[in-house]
Amino acid sequence: MTGRELEWSRGDRAKAAAKLMVGWVALLWLLEVVDVASGHALDGLGITPRTPSELVDVVPAAFIHFGFAHVAANSVPLLVMGFLAALGGLRRFAAVCALIIVADGLGVWLIAPAHTNTAGASGLIFGLFGYLLVTGFVERRPLGVLVGLLVGAVWGTSILVGLAPTQSGVSWQGHLLGLVAGVATAFVFKRRTPEPA
Repeated sequence: MTGRELEWSRGDRAKAAAKLMVGWVALLWLLEVVDVASGHALDGLGITPRTPSELVDVVPAAFIHFGFAHVAANSVPLLVMGFLAALGGLRRFAAVCALIIVADGLGVWLIAPAHTNTAGASGLIFGLFGYLLVTGFVERRPLGVLVGLLVGAVWGTSILVGLAPTQSGVSWQGHLLGLVAGVATAFVFKRRTPEPA
């Protein structure tokens, strides 16, 4: 592969990642518009803990928000961290997101306080943060380490605040479980480096 072909493949990958994340965030805003227009009918897709029928909401809950301010707070970190994670390949990114969303949702279903309703992309965001933070170290890739350090520097304080159990109306359980799932995902989807001949 020539340098020019490699450059184009990287450019194409970046374009695909950008389109995916812009579309993803746009979908979250569209769903909130529908939710408001329907009198918040979609809020019921959040997760109510330990109710068997709520297990079907484990995945949809990651796409539902409680108001435009909620969507706005999640949009930029999801857009940026999702884009960075998707640069590693869209199939891998889809698998990473699926594992984080399912693990986080099931964890919330198991341990969140009774009579609560948990929804939003923040569990995935915390998961992507954990994934990006450790992937470079796990795979021993200098560029990945640099990305992880930059992500940690930009969002580290916000992540720590989001883990505090003292915040009213915030699912610190969902945040913590998402973070743990993201770190675990970095090991699950670790790229195998070819052994020297």
